[in-house]
Amino acid sequence: MKNNVELMTLYWTTAGVFGWDNIISRFDFKDRVEAAARAGFKGVGIWHTDLEHDMLHRSLKEMKSILDDNGMQYLELEFLTDWFVDGPRRPESDACKRRLLKAAETLRATHIKVGDFYNTPYSMPHLVESFAGLCKEAENAGTTIGFELMGSAMINNLADAIRLVETAGAKNGGLILDIVQVEDLHISFEEIQRIPMQYLFGIELNDGALPGSPLYDPSRARRYCGEGDFNVKGLIRCVQQMGYQGPWAVEVMSEELAVQPLEQLNRRAFETTMGEFGE
Repeated sequence: MKNNVELMTLYWTTAGVFGWDNIISRFDFKDRVEAAARAGFKGVGIWHTDLEHDMLHRSLKEMKSILDDNGMQYLELEFLTDWFVDGPRRPESDACKRRLLKAAETLRATHIKVGDFYNTPYSMPHLVESFAGLCKEAENAGTTIGFELMGSAMINNLADAIRLVETAGAKNGGLILDIVQVEDLHISFEEIQRIPMQYLFGIELNDGALPGSPLYDPSRARRYCGEGDFNVKGLIRCVQQMGYQGPWAVEVMSEELAVQPLEQLNRRAFETTMGEFGE
């Protein structure tokens, strides 16, 4: 089964930074992509502010060549917030959206990841309309939109997240599940199996202490697979039984790991995640 598994390393896993004070990777884009390829990854992720930084040094066309030269089949661009709000926060979001859509079109991004960090209250009809409109813009750019469910989002439960994508009805709009959110929100595998397969766009894997555990440490919030209490193998089996075939994303965030060498970050992320898949 491992021969059929394709992994992508998301931005935070190998950016070499931790926290919100500095969200520009300490590693060059080309170095990150080459290290990911050497480790065995088939895709990478880019955070929106790091994308802007990268474009100060090379064009999108040059970035695309780097991705192609290293066999990257998948690319995630993140993170778009406030795409559904009215008021003073919207112009900045719209500017970020334009940059991400332009990059997605040139780089042939698999998806743009969107969500909310502020539990911003809006009605479901408004959210559905906003999501459908965002998906239409993404369709014109040749990419898809993945809504990441999390406790800090304006939609913080799986039932409403499914309702969002189903009601919007966009073929290029779906859900992304991060195992840390599955654990934090106490989402059961039975609930996950209710997601229509056409709307399950991505699975993000990592490990850590369970909610409420005295072992929880925010500086070590997301560990490598196999180094915590999450039921990683169970989630993998659950979505495989649903028909999900990947790719599988690795998203690790840790102050301790952020200072480690790039090659080591990629190698450990790849090896520990692959260890969760059966023979």
